[in-house]
Amino acid sequence: MRRLVWLVSLLVALDTLLYAALTPLLPHFQHELGLSKGLAGVLVAAYPAGALIGGLPGGFAASHLGPRRAVLAGLVLFAIASLGFAFSDSFGLLLTARFVQGVSSALTWAGALSWLLAAAPRARRGEYVGTAMAAAIFGALLGPVLGAAAALAGRGPVFTAIAVLGLLLAAAAVRLPDAEAETPTVSALLRAVRNRRFVGGLALMSTPSLLFGVLAVLAPLHLSAAGWGAAAIGAVWVVAAALETVQAPLLGRLIDRRGRVGPVRVALAAGALLSFALAAGSRPLVYVPVVVLANMAYGALFTPAMALIADGADDSGLAQGLAFGVMNAAWAVGAVIGPAGGGAIAGIGGDAIPFILCGVLCAGAFVAARSPAMTLRGTASA
Repeated sequence: MRRLVWLVSLLVALDTLLYAALTPLLPHFQHELGLSKGLAGVLVAAYPAGALIGGLPGGFAASHLGPRRAVLAGLVLFAIASLGFAFSDSFGLLLTARFVQGVSSALTWAGALSWLLAAAPRARRGEYVGTAMAAAIFGALLGPVLGAAAALAGRGPVFTAIAVLGLLLAAAAVRLPDAEAETPTVSALLRAVRNRRFVGGLALMSTPSLLFGVLAVLAPLHLSAAGWGAAAIGAVWVVAAALETVQAPLLGRLIDRRGRVGPVRVALAAGALLSFALAAGSRPLVYVPVVVLANMAYGALFTPAMALIADGADDSGLAQGLAFGVMNAAWAVGAVIGPAGGGAIAGIGGDAIPFILCGVLCAGAFVAARSPAMTLRGTASA
């Protein structure tokens, strides 16, 4: 079990490393390719768009073929897309590379998480999900460092090394025993979409991905306009991700023992207040701490969302691989709408409007988060 936890942690960390690497590179691409805020948002949205398209196929692959095969397919695509991103010299090629990276992400996440939860006791599900999320956040912590290094040293050598690392993880995955393949059925999927835990988890997954999408486009560009370089912008996300890395496993244990609704509502209330604060567009001395705290509030929603999805899948008899494929699609919906919509709205009416809308979304979700399905503890239905 320990080797599997390590492998899954490395897989999700590598994925978020690549996803977050774009943040400090975005101002560089905007200057080099003459991108508007809208096109910058489209570039950020390309990755989750790939995850959206690959979500259900990735889930079926993880269920029908087995988690290990899905992981291996995802890692091969990951390596190819990383090489493409390393040597792309136009907006269209960068967009394509990021899209394929997103497709690879859908395969890897569905395979890795279903592999992990097949071996994990249900009563400790939040703990294991929290561990995986901590690893994912650690990858996000290093992502801006990677992006800053690529901005300084060149994308070619940096992202070629990342491609090689993906192939090394594929070699490690082959050495571990696979989980049993499951038979995904349409009837189980229909039962799941009527299950309040499952649907609530999907809604909760889409919310922070949308919020992060808006923040990932507008905050780096705001700081760049204030004179901050790629290294300084990357450092902001490093600090935020470091704090989230500590937060995620603690939150996982908390929801196992105390239920979902309390932590979710606290995070949503904080997210609303911090989103409204970001709308003020303050100077960096004030803006940067708010960005860090917003990252923590938004990120606190992912772990309970994943636990709810897994619980709802069990209740409905839905294969976990397919459940996490649907989860990838739900994450991707928010992650596509957030950067593309936020960038487009900001380009027309300024940064304040997207952040105000984020605050309204958090406030609405706070009211909706009283669902009885969310109050059940992870051990209650084990």
